[in-house]
Amino acid sequence: MKILHIETSSKNCSVAISDGEELLCLCEEVSENYKQSESLHTFVQWALEGAKITLQDLDAISLGKGPGSYTGLRIGASSAKGFCFGLEIPLIAVNSLETMIEPFLNKGYDLIIPLIDARRMEVYCANFDGKSGEILTETEAKILDGSSFQELEGKKIIFVGDGAKKAKEILQFSTAEFDDTIFPSAKYLIKKASDKFHKKEFEDVAYFEPFYLKDFQGVKKKKSE
Repeated sequence: MKILHIETSSKNCSVAISDGEELLCLCEEVSENYKQSESLHTFVQWALEGAKITLQDLDAISLGKGPGSYTGLRIGASSAKGFCFGLEIPLIAVNSLETMIEPFLNKGYDLIIPLIDARRMEVYCANFDGKSGEILTETEAKILDGSSFQELEGKKIIFVGDGAKKAKEILQFSTAEFDDTIFPSAKYLIKKASDKFHKKEFEDVAYFEPFYLKDFQGVKKKKSE
């Protein structure tokens, strides 16, 4: 069961190849300039070469479906759907927040809370159980302020992701830790995608859309006087 995994929801353009739950090859790069459009197909090629397989050997494509960067998600979804159509293989989609919790499971935390930076003081987030990894709250866009997450005071929590940096500046939690070095990664899609493959939990490729969570907000051009 060979799967190509694509994660482009954040500053990390990430591609992995797995066989079952074994990681065969990983190519990824974190860039402040969001280089998915430049790097994704090159990373796919490198990952296939590193795994010593071809596109025709793949049994499925898995995708980090968001939330995250609108443009990054569109690029990743378009590529994933193109591979699925061309190769006639299924598409598996995983919430990108779920790809951030694996390194912290069973490390003594009551809750793991991924925070993806959504600009200004907003983050995309959800609460996950620190042992089982079960998602406990709906994925949401949250404005951070001094009262955010106060209902969780007293629990041992770790906030992870690039949104954790600004959370650390605002939140006053005596029992919280912060790790802003973690980004959604294709290597953490493997276990979830493998499970979904066995259960045949596939997406409808023709109608699949990424989990944008918010509408696209472009930069408005100034009107000429």
